[in-house]
Amino acid sequence: MKALVTRLDSFGDVLLDGPAIRAVAARADTVTLLCGPRGAPAARLLPSVDDILVWDAPWVGFTPPPVGRGEVDQLLDTIDADAALVLTSFHQSPLPAALLLRLAGVDFIAADSEDYPGSLLDVRHHRAPHAHEVEAALDLAEAAGFPPPDDGRPRVLPPPATAGLTGPEPYVVLHPGASVPARAWSPGRCAEAVRELAAAGHRVVVTGGAGESDLTTYVAGSHALDLGGRTGAAELGGVLAGATVVVTGNTGPAHLAAAVGTPVVSLFSPVVPAERWRPYGVPYVLLGDQDAPCAGSRARECPVPGHPCLDTVTAHDVVTAVEKLMGEAA
Repeated sequence: MKALVTRLDSFGDVLLDGPAIRAVAARADTVTLLCGPRGAPAARLLPSVDDILVWDAPWVGFTPPPVGRGEVDQLLDTIDADAALVLTSFHQSPLPAALLLRLAGVDFIAADSEDYPGSLLDVRHHRAPHAHEVEAALDLAEAAGFPPPDDGRPRVLPPPATAGLTGPEPYVVLHPGASVPARAWSPGRCAEAVRELAAAGHRVVVTGGAGESDLTTYVAGSHALDLGGRTGAAELGGVLAGATVVVTGNTGPAHLAAAVGTPVVSLFSPVVPAERWRPYGVPYVLLGDQDAPCAGSRARECPVPGHPCLDTVTAHDVVTAVEKLMGEAA
């Protein structure tokens, strides 16, 4: 059986679906992952994926492209699968993707759907109301005939050695950036945390993407190693794997840290529910006011003056959380 799994969202979304993809791979001859451009770097880190198709869907993302007949036709001509699993977040519809897969000739399609799917789905599954994204994807896979073959924790391929970048262990990673501003701790608070972690005797490594070098330079100051813009996805995985604890917001590196087995201090803005998006499968400490007025809003820009859900968290809170996780690991 040739199977296809679809997840068209971001880096972290794709990582969280890794356990469900492994479940499909345990029963299929080959697995193709159809993902969006933001999720493609994560797709390349996943075990059990034989091929990757990258397509920028016009119903996904912050700046979706216009609908193009030529692009759609090209995708339909490329898809070659007998069965498909359409994975989405709780607030998304799988039906646009299911329609395209049906037009591409896929015989069996399964998805979570509250909307009436007509003839688009062979398995219309209803996710548990409060399920974590990892568990929801695994539940759907099992309903479609792909039971979990292992413990269901997120995993990635072994990352490269990165001691040449980080220097010797032990160290704590602080990743100040986030995919959207509403989920980020303020740069000033991040810089304070670096200083207090260093004062408490921890060596600190600051990480960030290619467009975040100004942010990481400011946050690192003279107290931390600045690796902003110096790591691709695989190298970042290596840096996080070598860390004792990772401090970050609800963004892709939180899920990458969990996938390499590193505990996480999660600065979690409640614009999406922590029960669905917290770090999964590793020890973690959740910081941030989960009952703040922004809760459940899915806002990208903070809708509340002063960003109280996160900026009420202090550097001292972070140091305490880091040392709590270190103590549990000892």
